[in-house]
Amino acid sequence: MRVRTRTVVAGGVVLVLLAVVGVLVLVRRIGGELRLPLASRTCTVQADGRVVLDADQMANAATIAAIGAQQGMPERAVVVALSTAYQESGLRNLPDGDRDSLGLFQQRPSQGWGTPQQIRDPRYAARRFYTALKKVRGWERMRITDAAQRVQRSAFPEAYQKWADESEVLSRALLGDVTGAVACTVAGNPVMRGEEAAAALTRNLALDWGVAGAVPAELTGLTLAASDQRNGWRYAHWLVSHAQDHGVKRVRFGGLEWTARDGGWSEVTGDPQTGDRVVAEVFADG
Repeated sequence: MRVRTRTVVAGGVVLVLLAVVGVLVLVRRIGGELRLPLASRTCTVQADGRVVLDADQMANAATIAAIGAQQGMPERAVVVALSTAYQESGLRNLPDGDRDSLGLFQQRPSQGWGTPQQIRDPRYAARRFYTALKKVRGWERMRITDAAQRVQRSAFPEAYQKWADESEVLSRALLGDVTGAVACTVAGNPVMRGEEAAAALTRNLALDWGVAGAVPAELTGLTLAASDQRNGWRYAHWLVSHAQDHGVKRVRFGGLEWTARDGGWSEVTGDPQTGDRVVAEVFADG
């Protein structure tokens, strides 16, 4: 009886070990896909690579990229900023962190980054990051992780590099280098609708991009002049990135249209646009 019990126990241990090994192999094979939470991923970015994010992460990434462009920073600076936010917060505006760290970049009030309220503002946090990056002599020629480390002074200085590929994909799309690259679905009810959504889009486009030309269209959306294709796709991708939190239902530019229902871009036949306007429609009230 005792021998049989030992045999059963030994067999159980072997099965557990085999299961653990199987899990480890699986994690090693798809580890890159497990870096961020898997739930509620609603946005896919295709730009010489593929990145999948949820609505909050996508909106934060779009704002980080827009603030960099508004400050006249080159695309590599946006890659550095996105890689840093990926590592520090998973592109989430965290309410806390190590010691007194806060926000997208886990900046610390005690280290002079600003007040807690300021740091929790994604625009403020991004501006402070870019301002600090500008002060790093020769950052443009550094590896992504080295430039980020000179700003952050992390205990894990090599950690930022693993996000460089994802950040390059996001930068290409969000800075307008690729057409129809950001595709998001709107899950459930959007945060805003109607007049509130149109006003918020107009206001936040001005805050993120520094543009003041967005015109509300009869309280159902807005139109925005684009000086060229690249700027047009910057604005169009920003609008799609903020679809969930701003109630965007439809975006049209350059002969393509994105809809919240389908979550992707398709060609528009007989498009009356001249190609120099981005048009967005929001969900109606009710």
